[in-house]
Amino acid sequence: MSTRKSADDKERCSFCHKPFGEVGPLLAGPPGTYICRECADFCHTLFQQERRTRTIKALPFEHIPAPAVIKSELDKYVVGQERAKKVLAVAVHNHYKRLVSRVDKDDVEIDKSNILLMGPTGSGKTLLAQTLARILHVPFAIGDATTLTEAGYVGEDVENLLLRLIQNADYDMETAERGIIYVDEIDKIARTSFNVSITRDVSGEGVQQALLKMLEGTISNVPPQGGRKHPEQQYIPIDTTQILFICGGTFSGIEQIIARRLGKQRVGFRKGYHEERVDEENLAYCLDHVENEDLLEFGMIPEFIGRLPITVALMPLTEDDLVKVMTEPRNALFRQYQKFFEMEGAKLEITEGALREIARKALARKTGARALRTIVEALMLDVMYALPDEKEKGTTYTLTPKVVNGEESLFGKRRESRKKESA
Repeated sequence: MSTRKSADDKERCSFCHKPFGEVGPLLAGPPGTYICRECADFCHTLFQQERRTRTIKALPFEHIPAPAVIKSELDKYVVGQERAKKVLAVAVHNHYKRLVSRVDKDDVEIDKSNILLMGPTGSGKTLLAQTLARILHVPFAIGDATTLTEAGYVGEDVENLLLRLIQNADYDMETAERGIIYVDEIDKIARTSFNVSITRDVSGEGVQQALLKMLEGTISNVPPQGGRKHPEQQYIPIDTTQILFICGGTFSGIEQIIARRLGKQRVGFRKGYHEERVDEENLAYCLDHVENEDLLEFGMIPEFIGRLPITVALMPLTEDDLVKVMTEPRNALFRQYQKFFEMEGAKLEITEGALREIARKALARKTGARALRTIVEALMLDVMYALPDEKEKGTTYTLTPKVVNGEESLFGKRRESRKKESA
């Protein structure tokens, strides 16, 4: 093959038939055949889409991973949450077994079981949903419930959640209709019983009602470009009966509701306080005993709760869990930094004491595993800034508790050790 740069307009692209003067250089193939840059780029895009679609369809209905296999894969990415991973593994396995039952046209029809994830921030709710989709090779979409409003008001329609799934499936409707949608911040659409406004609760109870049929299963009309619907617009119909919905939220304050129901008004209570308090030790106990009546009192409507039959409570991460998060998963934080140092010809070592100190600092911030990267980024800033310009390679940097506490500089300590070696 060769590139023809001749200005002869007789030479045209064999696909779009545009002459050289319009499309520029032509890639010559067999005698008399050419292809322009635009057509070549379009073909490349088509092949990429076909490859992604083939990857997504890699999970045949006849071979669905067993719950134990799904949990073992989740263990590679998510630390702790053993009961939550077991419940999710069984629920997802049964959901796709349900699709097998529909394919076989059996007399028994199995209902869909959507999932509600509850847990504090940084406990791994979104990571669990993303990892499940990766294990099963199905399209996956994340939506934020805080941007949704009731139809006819400023904001996004609930159908925009389906549009993201369709886009991630490269507009293959058969593939999209067996994907997974994760709706984050679902607790933010709780209705406000103390609202004294005369206006409608369009971003609370209105959104819950709009989600009802979608969660249960219906033919939804999705606007191709997103945004609000209008009568003259063409829609994409999609059947949500086989789509697995996973809703997640922190449900901050529900632990107080659970404590009152369990008769534990004195949980975490100290003298001098005029209101009950749930401390860290009892938070896990409360979340593990959540009932539908607690969600009703929190502000979720009964119809919405009934369409999320599987409730999974994620426990707050402990110090040991945070240490494992930094070192054990495939995408562990310090494995990433060690890779960065290796790319620059250096080496990074972390002591056990430093890991423990970082975990304690993260616990104090009360944002779960998200606090780890914030702390480590601040520790690594000076070294990461200067490392690409360093002339001498092969240096080992050791992160110690004193460096974590700011008593020593990781970069400065490395400089001192180099001077001693040269002396």
